[in-house]
Amino acid sequence: MPDWRSEAVDFAAAVERRLRRGVNRAERLFDRTPYAAAGFRGYGTREKVLVMGRVLQSDEAVPNLGISRLSNLLTTLTRIDSDPWPQACVTISVGKPGADARDVVSDDEGFFREWVGTRDPLPEGQWVPIHLQLPNGQTSVTHSLVPPPGAAFGVISDMDDTVLQSNVASLLRAARLVLLESAQTRMPFPGVAAFYRALQAGTGLTGPNPIFYVSKSPWNLYDVIVQFLEGQEIPLGPILLRDWDLVPERATKGFKVREIETIFQTYPTLPFILVGDTTQKDPEIYREIIRAFPGRVRAVYIRNVAAPQARSLAVRKLAEEVSAEGATLILADDTTAMAAHAAEQGWIDPAALPGITGDKRADEGKTGEKQ
Repeated sequence: MPDWRSEAVDFAAAVERRLRRGVNRAERLFDRTPYAAAGFRGYGTREKVLVMGRVLQSDEAVPNLGISRLSNLLTTLTRIDSDPWPQACVTISVGKPGADARDVVSDDEGFFREWVGTRDPLPEGQWVPIHLQLPNGQTSVTHSLVPPPGAAFGVISDMDDTVLQSNVASLLRAARLVLLESAQTRMPFPGVAAFYRALQAGTGLTGPNPIFYVSKSPWNLYDVIVQFLEGQEIPLGPILLRDWDLVPERATKGFKVREIETIFQTYPTLPFILVGDTTQKDPEIYREIIRAFPGRVRAVYIRNVAAPQARSLAVRKLAEEVSAEGATLILADDTTAMAAHAAEQGWIDPAALPGITGDKRADEGKTGEKQ
């Protein structure tokens, strides 16, 4: 991008932030609806955890469970036009209220993100409760995952068009799904739930394997993603999304690379399986990760989502480059192909394959088990 365009975008972003800050300050003078800290699921180690969240008016932090399209549209518009509390002081306690308490300050849009160390080692293999408190007395609880020491590998997965059918290749279809559908009416890719459960379980000889979700979806949709994962019985994991400004973030690719690099650096001895799709830049992003962390990636699974021939050919060329780096990239048309490869490599129990096939058929509406 030419320098003047880059400067114009940066200037517009700065103006937008100042305007939003002024509007929020004025709204707080007249609107007495209490604010609350909505936490996001993070991750960590025995010594520290990543705590993330956003301070919003409490009525906007409550997720909508409706299924009518009008209700979904109104809730989505409210979610997009959320009213944050900038520069709010958030007291973070790890494990129990008051434990390892630390104060952080939210940014101009109410977001906070902080690595918090602990005096005592945290328990491994479970979600550690994180207590959040605001100066107005409002409290809430979120969680950060500390993987078990026996995990054989971690999984890092994209969300849109990898787990959740989003049609991001079509702007109009993607917008329709975001605006009119809810967690109860959005559709997974057939067989994903059973496959991810098999990845989490591994072969049964090791501890549960952690699954991380890194997506360019905005934080405004966080509650929808959590409800979707829970409703579809897809394993929950730390969720890393991005801010959704009036001026869109330009470095989406850079955002995903940074988040994945941080995960790799947090667990320096843990290998990973990376899962994405062809609609965006997942193959290119994962190639960067393979080069940055040689020997750490067991395989890359790329879902071939209605990709034009030129894109499929480009991904196959990338697969050759990945192979030269000592890793494997599988371009798969459906979940069962990924699962078959994982079973062949000994990463999931082969006994899980019939269940994955059955789950895929149920998601496709072929068995009558799912609506």
